[in-house]
Amino acid sequence: MSGIEAGEPTHEVVSDPAEEMAALRARASELERQLQERASEAEARIVRSELKSEAVRAGMVDLDGLKLIDIAHVKLDEHGNVAGGASLMAKLRRDKPWLFAGTSSSSVASAPPSQPARPRLATEMSLEEWRAARSELLRRR
Repeated sequence: MSGIEAGEPTHEVVSDPAEEMAALRARASELERQLQERASEAEARIVRSELKSEAVRAGMVDLDGLKLIDIAHVKLDEHGNVAGGASLMAKLRRDKPWLFAGTSSSSVASAPPSQPARPRLATEMSLEEWRAARSELLRRR
């Protein structure tokens, strides 16, 4: 059986190995450029997402206000968060306060500490409340 048999891959005969090497190098550099481009696009998307979450935490009313931020200078930290995001939102709030509402319910402020319930004094009760509390107290004895 001469020639191409069924199932055998066909190969082109390369006339010049230098041309093939140059073509492969050009393809590799193009692929590296595309990879770098995709990586920078992905990082820009992450930065925009993180800025949106910072803006919501800061109480921004209209997220279109994020277009005023130059994201070329915004960088991510080692945990994938916007470095200095809270200070960036504070500066934007100071410069453009109309973009923000009042305080956000998702703020980082902690709830006040719980205090034990104190018994009501007799002077704070109505006559009916006092009689009910007195009868309850007498029943417990």
